[in-house]
Amino acid sequence: MGSKSDKRPRATPRQPDPVLQRLGERVRNLRAIRGMSRKTLARDAGVSERFLADLETGVGNASVLLLNKLAEALALPLSDILGGHDESRADLTLSIRLLSSLSAANLEEARKLLQARFPRDSTAGSRNSRIALIGLRGAGKSTLGALLAQSLAFRFVELDHRIEELSGMDTAQIHVMLGQSAYRRYELQALESVVAGGGDVVIATPGSIVSEAQTYTYLLGSCYTIWLKASPEEHMSRVIAQGDMRPMAGNREAMDDLRRILVSRDALYARADAVVDTSGKTVAAAFTELRDAAAARLNLPG
Repeated sequence: MGSKSDKRPRATPRQPDPVLQRLGERVRNLRAIRGMSRKTLARDAGVSERFLADLETGVGNASVLLLNKLAEALALPLSDILGGHDESRADLTLSIRLLSSLSAANLEEARKLLQARFPRDSTAGSRNSRIALIGLRGAGKSTLGALLAQSLAFRFVELDHRIEELSGMDTAQIHVMLGQSAYRRYELQALESVVAGGGDVVIATPGSIVSEAQTYTYLLGSCYTIWLKASPEEHMSRVIAQGDMRPMAGNREAMDDLRRILVSRDALYARADAVVDTSGKTVAAAFTELRDAAAARLNLPG
């Protein structure tokens, strides 16, 4: 004879709703593109990690107000959280985000320019004097960028340092004290100041610069961009060797987060003018390949 406890109905595990699954996947991907851990996003949005975990796995519902909090913490419009366009199409994503920020008058002008096939490479001449290195932390932007600048007799600028000069605080403090939106404003201002400074320059950019449509569009239009690419394992080992685990410190799923960041940003990084894969290469070998790429594409001395 069974006990009373045997007759109790067993709890049915919550099944992910397809709509909530898509919403959760979108939030997770946007978080990855920004390079934010779940803990960081939950803190900045003022929600619990449990709520965010449930939302990202498709078993948690959320009000519009809570979704708006997440959008604000990600420094994105609410429409980007809710979706509506294909994130895998990098050009379309960048174009939609840029156009959505324009005034009605400027949007009309942009439409006319596009209809007239305004040449996108109209600034190619000035771009040749500015080389920007993009890619995730650990790809070699600082090391290889300094070597490239020295070899070409260009000045070398690490955009993170320019951001810190403009803000009067380090980048980690900006994120914690002022939030993602303030950091993105400083990032664009820093890039604009480097471009306005004129002269030949090699710029090492922050890994997440590609996640901000306005800034990345400006970077692509004003600089010759080279993506320094590496495998997730090499990114992680190099970051550890530097003694820097940001933004994944204390995160037990660091490698999973790193892989997701790379996958989420892949189509955006791929908009660069050239790609140099540093995986499995010594600094000398990677530098030779980088210098060759710059020389071949910019008609620089070999």
